[in-house]
Amino acid sequence: MATMIQAIRMALHVGEERLGVTDIFGQDVGPPLGGVFTGTQGLETAWNSPLDERGIIGMAIGLALAGRKPIAEIQFCDYAFNSIDMLKIAGNTYWASAGDWNVPLVMMTPVGAGIRGSIYHSHSFDAQATRIPGWKIVMPSNPRDAYGLMLSAIVDPNPVMFLEPKALLRVKGRDGEEIPGEPGDPKALSKMIDAPLGDRSAWKPAWPKLEEYYVSIGKARVARAGKDVTVLTYGRNVPMCLAAAGELAKDGIDAEIIDLRSLYPYDWPAIKDSVRKTHRVLCVNEDTEITNFGEHLIRRIIEELFYELHAPPKLLAGAHLPGVGLADALERATIPQTSGIKAAIDTLARHQP
Repeated sequence: MATMIQAIRMALHVGEERLGVTDIFGQDVGPPLGGVFTGTQGLETAWNSPLDERGIIGMAIGLALAGRKPIAEIQFCDYAFNSIDMLKIAGNTYWASAGDWNVPLVMMTPVGAGIRGSIYHSHSFDAQATRIPGWKIVMPSNPRDAYGLMLSAIVDPNPVMFLEPKALLRVKGRDGEEIPGEPGDPKALSKMIDAPLGDRSAWKPAWPKLEEYYVSIGKARVARAGKDVTVLTYGRNVPMCLAAAGELAKDGIDAEIIDLRSLYPYDWPAIKDSVRKTHRVLCVNEDTEITNFGEHLIRRIIEELFYELHAPPKLLAGAHLPGVGLADALERATIPQTSGIKAAIDTLARHQP
């Protein structure tokens, strides 16, 4: 069973082998490192750029407008904030040219906390990303979705942000989440595609015979069906929400977990159907709580589904702080944890209209 970072690497391989990807680049993306999280090891079109986020995005825009199909990595999303002006240009080019110029690029970047990255390697980017029109924005919660969303991002004719929850990059998929074509033995897969330690100059990956598999951008997944509370979440928070729901089920509280997978466009029909069923909704993510993407979802739910609600919608998000602490206790106090998610679902379920 592949990990998420292996799934991303295999998707990038399929992209350069069959889907026209011409350049995969960014800081330490090419050999010998192959990405700080190993996401680009062994890829034929991977190359190293200078440490210049605006230059990376600017280069990707130029390559895309010149007819190539680039994938640009910002090594940590904390440094994508350096390139907001370039991201806006990538997002508005198709609109500004009245549809004459497509910008077929993918920006991938690791996001969020969970690896003790402290104030420079733990930020989230989802709320900021949704404020840049013209981009599609996806964030997977498991390896199979990571593979399928990356392939969909590659074939999209305009810019897509692929946000990688860094705390899940080493997590393996569960039964039923296999990537089509991967070997059943995870050790065999590792031997095939993971670069060895030490000298890698002569190493070449032996890619499995992978099949194409696409997850539609804008289509949510019901990660757990339920009838009492709707939980809208994505990325790293999906496993925690599932764990909290599993514990609450012992007390007779049945939570429905919606893995949005795509922040823009998002699956409003799936959200609407779930809220009409449960009449209670909790939004969970780890970006800072003020002007949070979950606040937008709550605003729309209140505007369009007000009379369906049996309790005030609730947001559980990261604290509005300048950064994330390095110490384990500080990091855990900064962003949602399973215990807090459980308490929030419990409170909503017990609220009497």
